[in-house]
Amino acid sequence: MVTRRPNIVIAISIMLASAILAIAVWVLAQMRDDALRRAQDSVFNVSLLVERDVSRNLEIYDLSLRAVLDGLKQPGVLELQPAIRQMVLFDGAASAKDMGSLVVVDEAGNVKFDSQAFPPRQSNVADRDYFKVQRASPNVGLYVSRPFIPKVSSKEVSIALSRRISKPDGSFGGVVVGTLRLTYFRRLFAGMNLGAGGSMALMLSDGTMLMRRPYDPKIIGINLTGTSNYSRFVQQPSGDFFGTAAIDNVERWYAFRHIDMYPLILDVALSTRDIYMEWRRRAWIIGSLIAALDLSIIALAVSASHQLRHRRAAEEELRSLARTDGLTGLNNRRTFDEHAEEEWRRQRRNGWPLSALLIDVDTFKGFNDLYGHSAGDDALIAVARCIAQSVRRPGDTAARYGGEEFAVLLPNTDEAGAAVIAEKIRAAIHSLQLRHVASSHHVLTVSIGAATMRDDSFATVRALINAADGALYEAKDAGRNRVQRHGGVMRTSAENGSSAARDNAAQATEARNAT
Repeated sequence: MVTRRPNIVIAISIMLASAILAIAVWVLAQMRDDALRRAQDSVFNVSLLVERDVSRNLEIYDLSLRAVLDGLKQPGVLELQPAIRQMVLFDGAASAKDMGSLVVVDEAGNVKFDSQAFPPRQSNVADRDYFKVQRASPNVGLYVSRPFIPKVSSKEVSIALSRRISKPDGSFGGVVVGTLRLTYFRRLFAGMNLGAGGSMALMLSDGTMLMRRPYDPKIIGINLTGTSNYSRFVQQPSGDFFGTAAIDNVERWYAFRHIDMYPLILDVALSTRDIYMEWRRRAWIIGSLIAALDLSIIALAVSASHQLRHRRAAEEELRSLARTDGLTGLNNRRTFDEHAEEEWRRQRRNGWPLSALLIDVDTFKGFNDLYGHSAGDDALIAVARCIAQSVRRPGDTAARYGGEEFAVLLPNTDEAGAAVIAEKIRAAIHSLQLRHVASSHHVLTVSIGAATMRDDSFATVRALINAADGALYEAKDAGRNRVQRHGGVMRTSAENGSSAARDNAAQATEARNAT
């Protein structure tokens, strides 16, 4: 099957290469999903770690603010000695790293008590947002301010955590406020492994940027309201998405969450380039190997297909040589015998007439002796060409039967039709006018014997051929250059010129075409 159809080899190789490619694509897709899942797990862990650290520190600081509020409410605290009052109002948390001053501010905005100095450093904070917000509403609770530079402590950018002091009648009595340096968030963010293109940001719920990694002091305090990423941050308490940062236009995968109990939003993001960097390297290696493998398979298949084609062509050529006469190009006797057997069986089934012609070149030995074997070969080639041109139906068979003898098998052809074909062959060869001085006709001629089988007129196909052979010898005995039908009237070249012969030929032709 494969040797008969070389293209199947290429088709199978393409199918195999496609299957390998499909498997490789599926594996690479799974590896890509795995890379994203690992990155997502890493981001979730980092965001959870940062959230807990921030929540814990803010809670500790808020507890300090509450302790101050509770201390101010205790009777006699304000009358205590300054050193003792400092110890009662301000616990040790107020002096922790990155914590600024913890101060009590009166209703006018003036610093009344200071955790880091006594007497307190003189300052007025009535212009700060945390003071205005607490003064405007008694129900704010803990308020986280926008970034600013403190007036009474270090000049590092900080945020303030504040709570309202209410008088017994509920009116505004001031603010207890503590500052937290943004360097705390910067160090916290720097300790997280986010890759070269990763980012992390902490912002207020209103979109004000508190800290971002990679750090840029110019973006601290800017407002992100209106950006596509911030719009997603405020839609739900937590989530994740692919997006592009408005600050640096880098595509990243974001995971965000609102920090419990505080007006803060934390987002952690990994750049898609970093997420898929290792995957791309492996995909390139695997893809190159698969491409090389597929190309090799197809190349080998194409080479094998070419080899099979050459082999098939060689086999066809050998088969043709085995079935063809090398000199004349007609079928050889073996092929003729095979076709004769097939047509014999078909005639027995269908009852159609089957005719055979045996053709012999007249006095050919004398032709060879006079003109040489090379001229004799040329004469045989010319005779074969005339026979082939006269026998054109697909089912007819013309063969070199042996030496200067030829045979023609005419399926579905009656006596009249066979006589027409035989006369056509004889006339065509005679018209060649090949000089033959040893012949009584002075040119090369042939004698033809014809026999036709109808129903069970011959017991075997060999009997049919023998009958045609007998008619051939009758033609030779009668003077050659003529057609003789088995059991019929001999036709000479002169008789074929008569009107009666033409009528018979027309009738035979009509009968042959009808079949």
